[in-house]
Amino acid sequence: MKDASKYKALSIKEFTKAAEIYDSDRAGIYEICKDDYPPILEELKKGKFEDLLDVGCGTGPMIELLASEFPDKRYTGLDLTPRMIEVANAKGIENASFIVGDAEDLPFDNASFDTVICANSFHHYPNPHLFFDEVARVLRPGGKLVLRDYTAPAPILWLMNHTEMPLANLAGHGDVRAYTLDEVRAFCLSSGLVPVTLESQKKFRLHLVARKPSAVTQEMGGASE
Repeated sequence: MKDASKYKALSIKEFTKAAEIYDSDRAGIYEICKDDYPPILEELKKGKFEDLLDVGCGTGPMIELLASEFPDKRYTGLDLTPRMIEVANAKGIENASFIVGDAEDLPFDNASFDTVICANSFHHYPNPHLFFDEVARVLRPGGKLVLRDYTAPAPILWLMNHTEMPLANLAGHGDVRAYTLDEVRAFCLSSGLVPVTLESQKKFRLHLVARKPSAVTQEMGGASE
């Protein structure tokens, strides 16, 4: 995407400031991020996992919650903003590591995780297809992606993308674009991930659960949940 570096620079600048209030009761516009934590937690309770990657982890609140619920699992948080990672690391969460990195170029080996989560970060990615490709690469066969972000009916989505987000850019925010369910489904399929749940929910939220086919289903030429 044109100007990808511009959007990423805006995001780093925005979230360097946000890191100081992100976990507080003064989080302002970032309060909406907290609405995504319970649905992700409930989704993860449905199955087993051992190694989880949180892309766009911020100061690590989601991993902090998960570590209290599943203390025997291993967690990695990744964020583009160094200050966010500094704050996350300072929490000293057991079995968790936090690193600076780009969601469109994940610094991990193939098949490193069985679960990837991404909460309210996806609309900051200039090249969304690269994110999906990278998630598919770092997931193990049978692994799961849980993603929550913005979506809306077509007229509202048009206003978000052509009015709200450009104004946010002028105000120093790194928002890029929100997507329809069909667009997200296409991202999944082009990367080899299989959508299991893809729906719009209240408060203009998109909820996606997608799986990387296991070796067995790949051999059979199909996919399963």
